[in-house]
Amino acid sequence: MEKLPSVVIVGRPNVGKSTLFNRLTGKRRAIVGNEPGITRDRIYGTAEWLGKTFEVVDTGGMLVGESAEIPARILEQAQVALQQADQVVMVVDGRSELTAADQELAQLLRRTGKPLILAVNKTDSPTLLSAAQAFYALGISRLFAISAEHGLGVDELLDELTASFAASEAASTRREEINVAIIGHPNVGKSTLLNQMAKSERAIVSDIPGTTRDAVDTLIERDGALYRLVDTAGIRRKGKTNQMAETLSVVMARRHIRLCDIALLLVDALEGFTALDATIGGYAHQGGKAVIVLVNKWDLVKERRAAAEKLLEQTSLKLKFLEYAPKLFISARTGQGMLRVFQVIREVAESRRQRIPTAELNRFLRTARVERVPLPASRQMKIYYMTQAGVSPPTFILFTDKKGPLHFSLERFLINQLRRKYGFKGTPIVIQQRLHH
Repeated sequence: MEKLPSVVIVGRPNVGKSTLFNRLTGKRRAIVGNEPGITRDRIYGTAEWLGKTFEVVDTGGMLVGESAEIPARILEQAQVALQQADQVVMVVDGRSELTAADQELAQLLRRTGKPLILAVNKTDSPTLLSAAQAFYALGISRLFAISAEHGLGVDELLDELTASFAASEAASTRREEINVAIIGHPNVGKSTLLNQMAKSERAIVSDIPGTTRDAVDTLIERDGALYRLVDTAGIRRKGKTNQMAETLSVVMARRHIRLCDIALLLVDALEGFTALDATIGGYAHQGGKAVIVLVNKWDLVKERRAAAEKLLEQTSLKLKFLEYAPKLFISARTGQGMLRVFQVIREVAESRRQRIPTAELNRFLRTARVERVPLPASRQMKIYYMTQAGVSPPTFILFTDKKGPLHFSLERFLINQLRRKYGFKGTPIVIQQRLHH
């Protein structure tokens, strides 16, 4: 297999290297070692831009507590990656002054002779945009002002980064994987569901070691779509107290949630919704992941209509924040309802990646009747325009005449209107506010 072009991210601690890495690779990190005290030497991920696939290396590398002013150490950490690099991105913090350490690091990087790009990160306001020009003093002519967190300027950076890369072999035929995590409290049927999904097509493409020593991702194919079931079976520890099992299930759920696009929150139909279900579902929601609620063991329920009504009522009380999540009734043991599960996963994956053009969003704003939302006088504001800064989850920026945060009723109104108009099935929607200068 042909080696992918390599992009290496370098910079002082806390300038946003990992955020940029996550932005480029779509947040699916290969965690090399995340125990405290381990130096994360290098973290590798794969990214794709306009049919070109390449490797991204984050040289996190510095131990906490070490002086940030040791560029030579940063370079040392990144040395192996730099030798292989086709493009090097040096990240600096656009909100801070140019430091001597940045100058020293830029000088060391220029000496490597590798193609070098400067990303002035955290540039998310027009004032910072003009301040970014000061960084030309580092002597790196290809300078891009970006906000890795909000995705601003990243498209232009990617265009430049990949300009010399060849289109990936069969990039057009390579299918996208949908990363799915099965989450839920112990004994709700996660392993049974994993097995049911994997055997439903009897086409397990491969077992790929996951990010933990004891976990395996399962890649399955169904109706032409690829699903990666992320490290989901959970850990069974015999002889541990219930509390330990619960704590562990939360730890596991959080890890799986970090790695997935879509979380399947599995709930026991006989138990109904528990506080632990709400906690685990809350992590997925806060993590900006799409969620589908699966009510399992439906084959064991008598009086199904009444039970379904009761369960849906419970969700609107206990899982109010997951109003947008589709709810499906299934049996992982018998396979009942599984066809629909795969169908809904595909629909949700699509809506998570949906992008609305700025012109269209501003037409939407004009018809949304924002001025009718009752706000306290102190929180009333003028909205100039709206743009979509990212997908997975869909993230929008509202430019206004006042500094944020948005009043919750206005935020809720806009999210509801966006859903009504564009769907966004199963995915949270993020709205951020910026001051329009």
